[in-house]
Amino acid sequence: MHEIITLQLGQRSNYLATHFWNTQESYFTYAPDQYPLVDHDIHFRPGIGADGTETYTPRTLIYDLKGGFGSMRKINALYEVDEPAVPQGLWNGPTVVQRQTAIQQNEYQRSLEEGSAPPQLTTQSVKYWSDYNRVFFHPRSIVQLNEFELNSTLMPFENWSVGEDLFNSLDKEHDLLDRDLRYFAEEADQLQGIQLMTGIDDAWGGFAARYLDRIRDEYGKTSVLVWGLEDNIRTIPREKRFLKLSNTARSISEMASQASVFVPMALPSAALPSYVTLAPHSQWHVSGLLSSAMESMSLPSRLKVQGSARQTFDQLSFALNVNGNQTIAKLRMSVDQNSALNGHGHPQAVNGEVQISDSRVPLGNGHVNDSDLNEEGEPQTFDMDFFPTETGERSRGRRSNKVHVFGQAENFRGDEDNGQTQTIGEDEGYERARRRAAGLPIIQRTRIPMSFPLLDSFPPIFAEVSATPPAIAVSTSLSTDTSVALRVKSLQQIVGRAIGVEEREALSNSLGEIAEAYEEGYDSGSDEDDD
Repeated sequence: MHEIITLQLGQRSNYLATHFWNTQESYFTYAPDQYPLVDHDIHFRPGIGADGTETYTPRTLIYDLKGGFGSMRKINALYEVDEPAVPQGLWNGPTVVQRQTAIQQNEYQRSLEEGSAPPQLTTQSVKYWSDYNRVFFHPRSIVQLNEFELNSTLMPFENWSVGEDLFNSLDKEHDLLDRDLRYFAEEADQLQGIQLMTGIDDAWGGFAARYLDRIRDEYGKTSVLVWGLEDNIRTIPREKRFLKLSNTARSISEMASQASVFVPMALPSAALPSYVTLAPHSQWHVSGLLSSAMESMSLPSRLKVQGSARQTFDQLSFALNVNGNQTIAKLRMSVDQNSALNGHGHPQAVNGEVQISDSRVPLGNGHVNDSDLNEEGEPQTFDMDFFPTETGERSRGRRSNKVHVFGQAENFRGDEDNGQTQTIGEDEGYERARRRAAGLPIIQRTRIPMSFPLLDSFPPIFAEVSATPPAIAVSTSLSTDTSVALRVKSLQQIVGRAIGVEEREALSNSLGEIAEAYEEGYDSGSDEDDD
């Protein structure tokens, strides 16, 4: 079945994941004549509720601090049972029960429970990620960490080492993989991989790094796709920038080598396209934009097996990691404002297309400029780049506008018909080796006739859409290129001033080795592509 287990670590990740799960739920079909493109069993698991009814809940683990779940309860309506009255103990005297004031549901959540028309959400009504959640979770999915409180000023969860220490102490006491992850892993028939969403510029980076270490110990051959969230550098107070950037440097140093694909993400510092309007300080808005790119990019991993558009985590990693040790990828996106959409619909069969770029050898030896790219056989351009680049510091040396692309996976989703499904032929290995030897980018393109749905839980960040139901055509890409080296080298400079002497040299050397893998002409020495 190629199941995927998701790990959600922290507030920002849970904002992102809530959009993700709402979108997955919208793909469910109920009419007998509708054939879904998505294989729901990849991300959802069947079960039995407290009253014996069948349930269908996400394969996910949701970690957050005390107070981070908002009005969400661990035991929801699917698993709630009427408990018998607890018999009174030996103490017959009066008892005093102290309860913390419960966070009340907002109107949107109440309307979902009552089955009434939900009100329009706003930045004022969304205070927690659970305020716009539309999905029931299994009680085992909810993991509250009571050692720290959300937004605490006394014990802030900000430093990378604090998250590392928290994981180590919890794992020593409970064995987190055995307590939390193994339950979901053992019920999978054929685990495709683990999807990890985490902040990487705060304490969650340290928590995630140690969690990933344990995953590699237990599930060494399992693909792990990491979505690493960062705050936009321009929104961070100046006095906290060094801390944030040093946290990011440590996360990249620790996790890039352990992940199959590692995708740092942040709200772009550059001006957004005119069709996007969002409040940069609203996590609901920012995570909505990021989720539209992240969900669209990962969509092929959960398609039905019919047709060649299914792309597992292993295949995605193979497309991007061209020369070895190139696991850090850039996420980009465009929205097609000119396409006439009729809603995302549910076609009767997968009409996807996966192709290796054509055999032309373009000029420039594989170099591309952001404003001048060839149409076919070369990487496409996109309106938004979510790869964090700024550090607030001046970079040493000249920053070239010439970018060499090693590998790029592009997804195009919309309702337009793109012809018959095509499968990569037997010469795929030869074509890849030929382009790699010529210094040309390895391009993989996937087309899916299924637009991105704009739900009532999704923020109104895109220009008015006339489609019914509301949906947009989205193009996304993940790529490995030489600009990754510039970002890592910038962080390497920060490390020299923000990290203690005892860790500075090892961390700086680690970042230097990572950056080296993204310099033009680099080859890890592996010849697996030529076999």
